[in-house]
Amino acid sequence: MIKSGTVALIGRPNAGKSTLLNALLQTKLAITSPKAQTTRNVILGVYNDERGQIVFLDTPGFHQPKDALSSMMVKATVAALKEVDLILFMIDINKKERAVDKSLYDLVKQTKSPCFAIVNKIDTMNRNHVIPLLEYYHKNYEFDEIIPLSALNKDNLDRLIEVTLNALPEQERLYPQEQLSQLTHHFYIAESIREKLLNLTNQEIPHSSAVMIDTLKFTDTACNIEATIVVEKDSQKGIVIGAKGSLKNEIIKQVSMELRRQYNMKINLTLYVKVDKDWRLKTSKINAYLNPNSSEYEQ
Repeated sequence: MIKSGTVALIGRPNAGKSTLLNALLQTKLAITSPKAQTTRNVILGVYNDERGQIVFLDTPGFHQPKDALSSMMVKATVAALKEVDLILFMIDINKKERAVDKSLYDLVKQTKSPCFAIVNKIDTMNRNHVIPLLEYYHKNYEFDEIIPLSALNKDNLDRLIEVTLNALPEQERLYPQEQLSQLTHHFYIAESIREKLLNLTNQEIPHSSAVMIDTLKFTDTACNIEATIVVEKDSQKGIVIGAKGSLKNEIIKQVSMELRRQYNMKINLTLYVKVDKDWRLKTSKINAYLNPNSSEYEQ
């Protein structure tokens, strides 16, 4: 019998959860950015080999909520903890311990699932400094395993897969072997647009923006997309558009290049920008903007 089960990737924003998921699956499922709180939805990614199947759940970064959007993101992470066979607690080795880390650890201890500490970004630190930090986590926390690695450089990922599979129950695969994720084309394209927006803007734009797919049509040779970037202020709209449309055009260029590689066809992307004041404070708007599978949202 093979090993199979669900595994939650949790941790503070920018701990490297999405980078790790992409590295483990050897494909880009989750968007990545230096900006905090990049991941807003729980993203499912399926790893398969002859030994079994690991269903990873990449969760939003755990943080102190400041609005309805961030509260919903934290709730999604907490909910994921209750449904998995194993928890991977991602730690950025460069970040000092904070109260939010202990709050998340306390939530983990309330579950019955084993928990591994994944100490990430060891490539950024001298080995002589890494070892004392690993000893600290061993002494002060009750992790079932502590695994140092570099998600970016793909160092020690084989070890992570091995111990993860060993911790899972013996059962059949939960998903067909050919299924990599539950992501729809709408979601993937919307996230691709949002990633480029995050990486090309600063200040309040990354947190104040969302993306909706208005129309999506595939032909034999082309993918035709109309999408809307939503922001909260008129000034933000001007920034996203840029002088003479320069920033918006750059987003279109970068997204089209990525989607052309992904779908191996011509990409026709039309991008609009609209203002929806304080949308992050409104649950109905958040639900619509975090689920870009339909353009049916309030105008």
